[in-house]
Amino acid sequence: MEEKTMLKEILNALNLFASDVRSQITALDKKVQTLSEQMKEMNDRFEAKFEQMNERMQEMNDRFEAKFEQVNERMQEMNDRFEKRIDRLEDEMKTKLNRMETKWDGWRVEWIETQETVDFFSRKTLQHEQKIRKLSQQR
Repeated sequence: MEEKTMLKEILNALNLFASDVRSQITALDKKVQTLSEQMKEMNDRFEAKFEQMNERMQEMNDRFEAKFEQVNERMQEMNDRFEKRIDRLEDEMKTKLNRMETKWDGWRVEWIETQETVDFFSRKTLQHEQKIRKLSQQR
C-alpha cells in the first residue's frame, strides 16, 4: 500500500505542479494578452495620429497648391499685360519710325533738288564768268 500511497503522492505532486504551471501559463497568457491589447491600442493611436497628420499635410498641400495657382495666374496676367503693352509700344515705335522715314525721304528729295539747283547755278555762273572773261579779252 505504501507504493500506492507513494504513487498517489507523486501523482498529487505532479497534479499540483501541473496546476501551478497552468496557472503560471494562464497568468503569462493574460499578461501577453494585456500587452497585445496595449500594443493594439498604441498602434491604433499611432495610426489615428498619423492619419490626422496625413490629413493636415494634405490640407496644407492643397492650400499651397491653391496659393501657387493664384500666384501663377497673377503672374500670367501680368505677363499678358506686359506683352500687350510691349506690342502696343512696338506698334507706336513702328508708326513713329515710319513717319520719321517719310520726313527723311522728303528732306532727302529737297536736299537733292537743292543740290541740283546749286549745281545748275554753279554751271551758269561759270558760263557767265567764262563769257565775261572772253568778252573782256576781246576788248
